[in-house]
Amino acid sequence: MSAFPWYRSTSGATAVSAAVAQRAVQWLVALQADAVAPEVVSEWERWRAAHPEHERAWLRIESVRGRLQPLSSPQSSAIAQAALTPAASQHRRRTLKALSFLAVAGGAGWLAERSTPWREWSSDYRTRIGERRTLPLPDGTQLVLNTGSAINVAFTDTERRIVLIAGEILIKTAQEGRAVYRPFLVETAFGTARALGTEYAVRQLEASTQVSVYAGAVQIEPRHHAGQTLVLHAGERGDYSADAAAPAGVADDTTIAWKDGFIVARSMRLDDFLAELARYSDDTLSCDPAVAGLRLSGSFPVNDIRKGLAALAVTLDLKIETQTPLWRAKVLRLVPALPSSYKAARLN
Repeated sequence: MSAFPWYRSTSGATAVSAAVAQRAVQWLVALQADAVAPEVVSEWERWRAAHPEHERAWLRIESVRGRLQPLSSPQSSAIAQAALTPAASQHRRRTLKALSFLAVAGGAGWLAERSTPWREWSSDYRTRIGERRTLPLPDGTQLVLNTGSAINVAFTDTERRIVLIAGEILIKTAQEGRAVYRPFLVETAFGTARALGTEYAVRQLEASTQVSVYAGAVQIEPRHHAGQTLVLHAGERGDYSADAAAPAGVADDTTIAWKDGFIVARSMRLDDFLAELARYSDDTLSCDPAVAGLRLSGSFPVNDIRKGLAALAVTLDLKIETQTPLWRAKVLRLVPALPSSYKAARLN
């Protein structure tokens, strides 16, 4: 690497995935700490060398940072410090949001606009993969964040608003104690859910928002069609995109067993179960297509994914294949424990 890498041209670096972009920024923060251990530097170098996309992402980071300010500037140190402070810190949010703006101004729009990590890192509250967090709000409302979730809280004199950036939250609203009632709203990328005195869960999916109501009622409104609302009552689940809202099924307490650290499966396909379990794991979980349709029922803990998979493999007569790529977390795959021909003979 040259002595002045910050000024390199990285015109091809826009072809970088959101996940790799996020990891590149995490390395930037780690390397700006007051004391960086040699093993951290070695791990960073291995990450860069592991895949061409990693190098493109890092060169893009260097290019933009070089155009904005030298690495040793006070502003640079403030950014690193902000990223390492607790998520609810106002200073942290202001600094990271400023960095997001500078990244766009410096030509790294892919970093701030294509990937949600910027919004998640600058959020008021967030959880890591596998983490759950209970949060009391100023009005007495109880809120629980599921794995990999991020929210902003905006309480004013006229409304109580939660912005769900990613993941899933469970809300038990408190009775408004003010003389002037303030509606309780949960905003997502696809619209708004308004509580009508209730307990409910809101989950941000890739193309829609899912709302499950356990007490009271919730009014959901698509972003692009204000006024076209749907009211869900206790025991009902609904989905809405930016353009439409519709009932989607039944909501019962088993769908929020995650708050107690469990997934409850009722005759669930193995591939669907693994997709749900993967939300709580840094590892990639999958299965052989030959066993994807196996059905399972039961209550499964999410606090020790690998131990749970081992027990599941024994129960379903499967085995776990493990791969450890250089640049990613482990890949855990459930496959038949015996050759298909042997199993067929045994069944006959």
